[in-house]
Amino acid sequence: MKAPSFVFSILAACLAGSLSAQPSHLGPIPARIVVTHADQRRAAYEARVDEVLAWRVGLAKPGELLPDMAVIAAKLARREDGELCSRSVIALMQEPGSGPFWMFPVVNIAYLGRDQLSPEAKKSIRDAWRSVMQIRGDTENHWVMYYTSLYLMAELYPNDPATSWYNGKSSAENLAEARAYLIDWMDLATTVGQGEFNPTHYIGEYAIPMLFLASWAEDPAMRQRGRMKLDWLFADLAENSLEGVLHGANARTDDTSVIERWNALATFFNWICFGNTPPPAGYGGWGLYFATAAKAYDVPEVIYRIAVDRGGDFLQRDLKRTRRRWRNSDVQLAPIYKTNYSRRDYAVGSYQGGLSDPIQAHVWDVTWAVPDPRGVHNTMFSMHPVSSGFDMQTYFTELPDQMTKGVTKEGKASYDSPDKFLGCSRFEQVFQDLDTVIALYDIPPGTRFPHINGFFSKDLVNLTVDPSGWIFAQGGNAYLAYRPLAPYELQPVARIKSSWTGERADTGDKRLYSPHLKNGTIVQAASAGEFKDFAAFQAAIRALPLEFKLDPVPTVRFTTLRGKAVVCTYGAAPVVDGQAVDYTRWKLFEGPYLNAEKGSRKLTLTHGRLERVLDFNTLTITDRVRDN
Repeated sequence: MKAPSFVFSILAACLAGSLSAQPSHLGPIPARIVVTHADQRRAAYEARVDEVLAWRVGLAKPGELLPDMAVIAAKLARREDGELCSRSVIALMQEPGSGPFWMFPVVNIAYLGRDQLSPEAKKSIRDAWRSVMQIRGDTENHWVMYYTSLYLMAELYPNDPATSWYNGKSSAENLAEARAYLIDWMDLATTVGQGEFNPTHYIGEYAIPMLFLASWAEDPAMRQRGRMKLDWLFADLAENSLEGVLHGANARTDDTSVIERWNALATFFNWICFGNTPPPAGYGGWGLYFATAAKAYDVPEVIYRIAVDRGGDFLQRDLKRTRRRWRNSDVQLAPIYKTNYSRRDYAVGSYQGGLSDPIQAHVWDVTWAVPDPRGVHNTMFSMHPVSSGFDMQTYFTELPDQMTKGVTKEGKASYDSPDKFLGCSRFEQVFQDLDTVIALYDIPPGTRFPHINGFFSKDLVNLTVDPSGWIFAQGGNAYLAYRPLAPYELQPVARIKSSWTGERADTGDKRLYSPHLKNGTIVQAASAGEFKDFAAFQAAIRALPLEFKLDPVPTVRFTTLRGKAVVCTYGAAPVVDGQAVDYTRWKLFEGPYLNAEKGSRKLTLTHGRLERVLDFNTLTITDRVRDN
């Protein structure tokens, strides 16, 4: 639906007038209209940015030093209270932190405060980067934050000697090391895919550093790289979101957003860039740092259109990669073959199973659209809740006997819980054809947690356990059919409420618990509008040809609702209409909106006649309006 200019002007005025009244996460659902005029899109974007900054500044207590770097950054972005900011910076730098989550907020303050902070405040920041060793971390997002921060600080102090830096390297050496890593990371992501792909929260740890590079890097090439990689990230987010809600599959998510899909930092970026969903409470936390420099970025129209102006159903296939493997594998970076089938009423997303990230991965789901996603658990999936020291040793280098206990105290409280819904397994194989998912499990005896968990939301209606073996339900305008392949029971869920404390809450959701080593799940989705009523949908599903066996390995022969004859056997390539699926032919991106060849470093974004090409070979951005 396209809105005339005067309609948008009224909406923008109402938004601007409401900023002081309440933050958007408490307000009404944004009008989901396509804004055709660039100046109006920009005005709405800047209004959202200003809302975030005003909210954070409003939490400061009058007459007191500013308590954290977020509020200092917000005030500096608004160019207010420079003297108070300076005194607050000096106080905070008396006990500097360590690592990328301390480094990038300080970089934010250092650059925003170049002409606002006192000489004493700037000296306190510089001294902190000399006196405290900065830990690099061990994940992809850690390294991107670390090296972006180091790069920008080395540019800010370009001629300083090795004695003035925490690591004993000169500014020139730090600049060269950081630049080399960032280019290598971008080359990897633009040739074989990102490792932490489509994360619900960690998207901020990529988007914020790239925005900082695009805003402040002195080297034009690095500034261009930051801008292009930011476009790349947001295009990927737009393609995998349904009305502003990022669905699966996700390399990393958490115990909250794997179920309440909206409640994630990714939603903040959909809100601030596209305006098509309410933001999460507190703007996702890290969203504040993006807002401090957000006005230096223009959301490309083609990405905006991909997010909000879908012409109909679409199928997108993307190539990603696993987290880096240090042992127990002959492949360092294994490929991830990711599928997204999106319709107006729901989206189905998956990758082929196996390990991508051993702790926080989410392999597949059906996520349905709802008018207001806040507090709604609009998703369905199954998974094997494995807890494995072997798996963790594949990806981490800590002492083996401490890994499982340690990780549950580091923001991943559910890892060693049998009723969790977060994680991936070596013993799961998944295939998706449009809106059909077949997940097969062959779990060795002796595996910790030898069972399958299926998630059934509190928000499903018409939940029906049918004598045929199918379980039918409706979510929003999506009809859902779930077929367990082994006996099960439905149990109430005491869901993990906090990823840090392990606190639990009874939410009304149900867990399908199936304690069988050889197992499987079939899920078929459809739009309610395709059928006369729910009974007609059930009849259509019951009529679909289905054969399966669990020994010696799970095997399914199923004709989907879309007429595809699918054969899936655990350990073998899926077969569709007699042809084996050949994953080696998978492209980096392939679909109506995003297209790129594997190894190309070149992404073409398309919406209607709009086209934008991000070419990392030449560091160029090319926009054109096609003739047809």
